[in-house]
Amino acid sequence: MQFFILVAKHGSLAAAARAIDLTPPAATKRLATLESRLGVRLLNRTTRTLSLTSEGETYLQHATRILAEIKEMEDMVSQGRSTPRGLLRVNATLGFGRTTIAPLVSAFTARYPEVEVQMEVTDRPIDLVETGFDLAIRFGALPDKRLNARRIMSNRRFLCASPGYLERHGTPNSLADLATHRCIIHRQNDDAYGIWRFMHHDHSEVIKVHGMLSSNDGDIVLGWALDGHGILIRSEWDLARYLDSGRLKIVLPEFELPTADLFVYYPSKRNQTIRARAFIDFLVEQFQGPEDRPGGRTKGREHSGKAP
Repeated sequence: MQFFILVAKHGSLAAAARAIDLTPPAATKRLATLESRLGVRLLNRTTRTLSLTSEGETYLQHATRILAEIKEMEDMVSQGRSTPRGLLRVNATLGFGRTTIAPLVSAFTARYPEVEVQMEVTDRPIDLVETGFDLAIRFGALPDKRLNARRIMSNRRFLCASPGYLERHGTPNSLADLATHRCIIHRQNDDAYGIWRFMHHDHSEVIKVHGMLSSNDGDIVLGWALDGHGILIRSEWDLARYLDSGRLKIVLPEFELPTADLFVYYPSKRNQTIRARAFIDFLVEQFQGPEDRPGGRTKGREHSGKAP
């Protein structure tokens, strides 16, 4: 069942074979054995494409459910164990996952060597239930109001620019001034392009900005701001070192931007495994460190069905 789910997920026998360290001929033989035992064809195969038959769709649906129930059964049986162990699947954002979460995973597995961690980084939020991940680590509002979540770090956002840019183009004194400035746009998910939203004296203000540079990668746009190409929105987590060194300056601090708090979210608290709880507690412990860490740490809180 696990093998067939992999084939359906990857849409390729060769890719499924690589995922479980099989040779392509061995994968082909395994599928043939399965189809022979069932007496039906599960896949339509050509030299270029692979698709599920109606029997294959039925098999995939039931196999996914059965394996999920087996995992839940094993997790429930092992709840009495005091030492976290077993497989933990973690999803995180691309840049932050690579630079910050990956080293924390390394430290976590050093503390709990019986936990096997599979970590995947993606640019967009994922469906935890459908993809089989135990938890995901994301900035900003929760992608699915049905999920449970714990905030592990508060994280405000600011307008910033390099001193060199401000010397050449002047410092904006109002939001209206941004229309005449070069703004660097970080394209994220389905956000409206170049639309920046602020709060000022309990009133919402929206402005359309323009610029010659934009990217969907946070490290790229930050680099452009450091090079003096314009004004950028960035979170205090990313800005702390550059504000301290003077390489970037905050502009229009009286105008508040939506926060980008860091959350860990998960499908169900009721059947949460010991290893998942241990990892979440570990993250909270790491991010609630000394006061001089960036981000103005706030105590992690549980949320269910609502993003604060």
